Amino acid sequence: MEKRYEAIEHTADFGIRAYGDSLSDLFTNAAVGMFSSIADLTTVDPIHKRDISVTETDREALLVEWLRELLYLFSTDGIILSRFDIGHMTERSLKARVYGERYKQEKHTLHTEIKAVTYHGLEVIQAKGGWKAQIIFDA
Repeated sequence: MEKRYEAIEHTADFGIRAYGDSLSDLFTNAAVGMFSSIADLTTVDPIHKRDISVTETDREALLVEWLRELLYLFSTDGIILSRFDIGHMTERSLKARVYGERYKQEKHTLHTEIKAVTYHGLEVIQAKGGWKAQIIFDA
């Protein structure tokens, strides 16, 4: 699958559509799409690493909780994440190691403030040739 993600318009908020050949590719591309909306990832060095473990009731809730955990790292620790390595994944759980760098005003350009990942308009579907998701963010 060539396209990783794309921005979509939504009244008052914004969102992304993410794509992937596998479910783990989809979750990785959703994370890249979210953080690309927050900052210019070409300036982010993956020097800090964190391990993430998420368990939920289904793949839709898992996607929301995954993105919420990543957004929490940015909101609380100021880490802009740029690399996402999902090691183990099922439709209800994942374990990943993520990499990024603490925000530095002189180095990083911020684009959009994301306040929350929402369930509004949420989709995670297996499409012909891969996976597709739609996520709306509260900005």
